[in-house]
Amino acid sequence: MDEIDRAILRELQTDGRIAYADLGPKVGLSASAARQRLQRLIDAKAVQVVGVTDPMAMGGQAMAMLGITVDGDPRGVADELARYGEVVYSVLTAGGFDLFAEVVCPGPRELLDFVNDTVRPIQGVKHIQSFPYFGIHTHRFFWDVG
Repeated sequence: MDEIDRAILRELQTDGRIAYADLGPKVGLSASAARQRLQRLIDAKAVQVVGVTDPMAMGGQAMAMLGITVDGDPRGVADELARYGEVVYSVLTAGGFDLFAEVVCPGPRELLDFVNDTVRPIQGVKHIQSFPYFGIHTHRFFWDVG
C-alpha cells in the first residue's frame, strides 16, 4: 500500500460515497485511475465500502458483548458463531476470555434466547459473560492509514 492508496482510504473514511470524479483529483489521479486503485484495494480485501448502521439508534434492538471462554481451540467456536446473523463482530483474544462476540438481537428476550439456546450449546463453550449495551457512546470508523 503506497501513499496514494492511503490517501484514497482517508478520503473514503470522510465520505464513503465520494464520486470517482471528485476522488481522483483529491488524491492526484484521474477518476478512472482512482476507480482502478480502489478496485484493487477491494479485490485484495484491504478495504470494504459499506453503509454502517447504529443498531441502538434504529430502535427496539438489544446489543451485548459476549466474553466467551472455551475448552480447546477457540477458532472452532468463532467459526460456528460466524454462521449466525446476530453476531456482527468477533475477535480472538487472550486474557480472561478466549474470544469476544458482539451480538445484535431484536429485543432483550431474543438476546437471552440467543445466548442460552444458541451460544451455550456450541461444542467447546465453557463460560459466557454477557455485557449488555445501554447505549453506544463512541462509534468510530476512522483508522490511521498513515
